[in-house]
Amino acid sequence: MAYETIEFEIKEHVALITLNREEAANALNVQMADELMDAAIRCDTDKSIRAVLITARGKMFCAGGDLKVFSEAGNEVGVLAKKITTSLHAAVSRFARMAPPLVVAVNGTVAGGGLSLVLVADMVLSARSAKFTLAYTRAGLVPDGSSTYFLPRLVGLRRAKELIFTNRVLNAEEALDWQLINQVLDDELLQGEALKLAKSLADGPLATHGIVKHLLAETFSNHLESQMEAESRGLAQALSGEEGQEGMRAFLEKRKPVFPGHD
Repeated sequence: MAYETIEFEIKEHVALITLNREEAANALNVQMADELMDAAIRCDTDKSIRAVLITARGKMFCAGGDLKVFSEAGNEVGVLAKKITTSLHAAVSRFARMAPPLVVAVNGTVAGGGLSLVLVADMVLSARSAKFTLAYTRAGLVPDGSSTYFLPRLVGLRRAKELIFTNRVLNAEEALDWQLINQVLDDELLQGEALKLAKSLADGPLATHGIVKHLLAETFSNHLESQMEAESRGLAQALSGEEGQEGMRAFLEKRKPVFPGHD
């Protein structure tokens, strides 16, 4: 696919995805949702990709769904909503389930559906100037893109309700305190630090990262014994695999491991 609303490149085993509708505050339309889905499938399939970094052009990370497009859809707005969410949700699902860790660098304000890309990330770095808000109910709308799934798991049900019903805007430090993000950085340092983090994750064990992501994805739905059984199987799989074998050798030989698939 020739992308127009996002940029996509692979650099040193890191897939770099940049939202690129700066003139529309990087708001989601059908094309962007489709392109994000295609990029997510590539990240989930291409074995050369060992980590993924998402960021955006301009002063905003993502304004959420493009309300101008929705408004112009008239009687077809319900159909349009289903088209956008079908692709967006497919993208979120693959970002959540793929083996490569997902890093998101929030360069500016993020709202609505754009927050889904923050919530699904494995690690989130934020510019100090960034702001975070749901903004759905202000427009009489309902959260989508995984917000009602990931948000309560990250901040708790009480705070999730507060963000959804009041449309409270969190600054970067508040978002850190609420555990929406991992780190706040001065604006000029964000992109460099985010790429550095993504590259360090790409140096790690891809298959092992995938097992860990699977375990964490199941933790809130499994009973204790089921989760421990999954851990046991995951550990046995890792120990038996090339990555586990190389990791143990490197530890015993007191050197940095060189995991298979990374040149």
